[in-house]
Amino acid sequence: MFTPTGVVPALVTPLDPQGELREDGLRALLDHVIAGGVHGVFVLGSSGEIYGLDDRQKRRVVEIAVEHVAGRVPVYAGASEITTRDCVRTARMVAEVGGVSALSVLTPYFVTPTQRELVAHYTAVAAATDLPVVLYTNPGRTRVDLDVETVLELAAVDTVVGIKDSSGDPDLLHRFLTERPDGFTVLVGRDTLILEGLREGADGAIASTANIAPALVTGIYEAHRAGDLDRAARLQAALSPLRAIVDRATFPVVLKEGLRLAGVDAGVCLAPARDIDEQVLAELAVVVADALAATD
Repeated sequence: MFTPTGVVPALVTPLDPQGELREDGLRALLDHVIAGGVHGVFVLGSSGEIYGLDDRQKRRVVEIAVEHVAGRVPVYAGASEITTRDCVRTARMVAEVGGVSALSVLTPYFVTPTQRELVAHYTAVAAATDLPVVLYTNPGRTRVDLDVETVLELAAVDTVVGIKDSSGDPDLLHRFLTERPDGFTVLVGRDTLILEGLREGADGAIASTANIAPALVTGIYEAHRAGDLDRAARLQAALSPLRAIVDRATFPVVLKEGLRLAGVDAGVCLAPARDIDEQVLAELAVVVADALAATD
């Protein structure tokens, strides 16, 4: 069974002003992050605006990712919809395309299911394909928690291989790491906690800031793995301003503007997520330049 590890950027989806996929932009983005040393790529996540893409666009994103990556790193794909039915449909589409190493499945959003309903939801999605499933909790955006007990119950499902924890709660992350069964992967989903998670035994991170500065984020992981904790701490500190500014505009506008500053044109976000203050843009230019220079 596939084991998720390392730094995996949660990729944006390059779009034109009409909301159509910019295929060349996606290929350029894939090359950009792979050149930065990432250990996988993740399409159709919340950073990738899965919630606004139609089925045709979702399929094409997966097809391009698999074709263009061409085995250089593992490809992860999201199957994060509101209903179990739609998650299953997306999961089956991903499996039909082929070439994807694992599914990432966010808790439902807008609705607030109980923990028992979440167990049934994830069990049904896992049963829909043979692909490994990474649970994904992000209560700051979904308002839905995945309790530790729920995660441990789901970890007994053969194809549920890990969790991306974007809760931002160090205590919850600690519990996932200390109570997980052998072989169950924990990936940090809050970019400011990557090093803290690695120190406690996390297997890697799925990070939105790795769109813009992949070498910086992978540098934290590689420095920690090499035992250079001073360098890892310096790089984590250098990443924090970039993560902080991501929330200064409607998500994921800052990620696409930051990519433009880094030399990759990822187009625009789906309307209404279009505005960014000129002062934030000016600050972003400095933050991106500093992040890109941090690994020089």
